[in-house]
Amino acid sequence: MDSELTMVVKKSTLKKAVQKKSRSKTIESQSESKRREVLHEINHLKEKLRARRIHGNEDKRKIARDMLERYTGHEIKDFQKQIILTNFHYYVERFNALLPDSHYTQGSAFKASSSKKAKVTIIEFGVGSAMAALIGELLAVIDPKAVLFLGLAGGVHPSLDVGDFVLPIASVRGEGVTQHFLPEQVPALPTFKVQKFVSQILVEHGLEYRTGTIHSTDYRFWEFDDRFKLNLLEQRVLAVEMETAALFVSCFVSKVNIGALLLISDCPLKEGGIKTKQSAKAVFRKFTDVHIELGIEAMADIAERGEAIRHYQW
Repeated sequence: MDSELTMVVKKSTLKKAVQKKSRSKTIESQSESKRREVLHEINHLKEKLRARRIHGNEDKRKIARDMLERYTGHEIKDFQKQIILTNFHYYVERFNALLPDSHYTQGSAFKASSSKKAKVTIIEFGVGSAMAALIGELLAVIDPKAVLFLGLAGGVHPSLDVGDFVLPIASVRGEGVTQHFLPEQVPALPTFKVQKFVSQILVEHGLEYRTGTIHSTDYRFWEFDDRFKLNLLEQRVLAVEMETAALFVSCFVSKVNIGALLLISDCPLKEGGIKTKQSAKAVFRKFTDVHIELGIEAMADIAERGEAIRHYQW
């Protein structure tokens, strides 16, 4: 009788074990199925995002290539892998004077010049965040190694003076275009290694520079808006300008390595500090030659001895 009872207990225990194992396999199978379902959904969303970008949409890439050639007057083969961006024609003129082999063209919207010897191209793309976002996307068709924006900015921090250099580590997205590229909570950041190369050049020349956050805005006459100025002070930004956030964000989503070196051209929060026609001439006369020369040297330096710049894949 004891042996029969023992046998019954063993059979019952074995049955329960089999049932438990079966349930475990079912749960495991359901978990694996759910995991695959989630991964499939994530990959689907990634494909949809890629389809909006030049690097994932061949039709868009074709149009962008045509637009870049039309807007600059350059053919794709003319562009070098190191790109300087500017708002001001004087920078292009100075580039041409410094590099005798430069090939200069004027397209329907932009101006461009390229030096095969220096392995650098400069593009004058206009003013404002909309144009900045556009050139950021268009540059993706070149697949450049590095892009550097040489821009002018208004100093906000009281320690800044006209002629100072700012190497931004981030930009407040106070304009209206970057919302089309990334959610508003995503910061506008440059590519670290581009900024690293530029900082090295500044140090080698014994030039002082500041790093910190700047504010990018579409609001041109902010100097006369006390509420806006108070907001700048609360944000603890070093300077304010119009293009950097759009460049950082559009280049990031387009897989273009971007940096910026800003020159303080006026200090609007100081008495008599707003830029005028006369003061602008003085800034160009004293400081912009150094600005463009640093930009050319930094980009040529990246071409010659720069390692791979992007250190992650996404």
